Amino acid sequence: MLKDEKFDVRKMTVVGILGGISAILGLTPLGFIPVGPTKATIMHIPVIIGAIMEGPVVGGLVGLIFGLFSVFQAIMNPTPVSFVFLNPLVSVVPRVLIGIVSYYVYSLFKRIGKKASIATLFSVWIFALSYLTFTFVKGIKGDVELFGSIFNFILIILTLLVGYFSHEKLQDNAAEIVVSAAMGTLTNTLGVLSTIYLIYGQEYAVKLGLDPDKVGKFILGIGITNGIPEIIVAIIIVTSVVASLKKRA
Repeated sequence: MLKDEKFDVRKMTVVGILGGISAILGLTPLGFIPVGPTKATIMHIPVIIGAIMEGPVVGGLVGLIFGLFSVFQAIMNPTPVSFVFLNPLVSVVPRVLIGIVSYYVYSLFKRIGKKASIATLFSVWIFALSYLTFTFVKGIKGDVELFGSIFNFILIILTLLVGYFSHEKLQDNAAEIVVSAAMGTLTNTLGVLSTIYLIYGQEYAVKLGLDPDKVGKFILGIGITNGIPEIIVAIIIVTSVVASLKKRA
């Protein structure tokens, strides 16, 4: 009984520390790292680390703190589109899911082994790179604006960087950590943006002065330009931190 109590106290301490780190990252420039033309957020990274190291409950609770902090930020520092984050379906639920998804992806790929994990990563990477290259070439041959072609080219470079950093980290036998970091990041990006689109699509467009018919493409663009750099940063930080913590454990 005493052992279980100590175990619970330790986990709650981890939740408090990682939740606090996430909040600090949101309050300071430390939470945003310039990657090319965009800034990648790392506020979700403590959630992923907590999930991998301590399980889905800890990961989910750290995500809950992250989500509630998003609501607090929307109230205290409002912007024209802050209203979307007042809805917990947008600001809280996806952040809780980061911890849950990260843990179970980590557990799954740890069970299936390094070779299967690498094969899965490679297949997804090849598909993404092929699609972006096809779009880029099609744009050059067609009537796509110069900005669109440059945008696609930047995405190709970013995708190559994802492959490079994944390969570097896989040298340390961290396949399951790499996949977990990537999927946890995607859960955050896709979860938040998809709920914004489904619940507030038209209103979101009006607040930003956009054509309501193009809000889907606009949100997709945000997801791609922010999501890829965030995956790169998450892979680098999460694999390094988790590997270090596991060596000390």
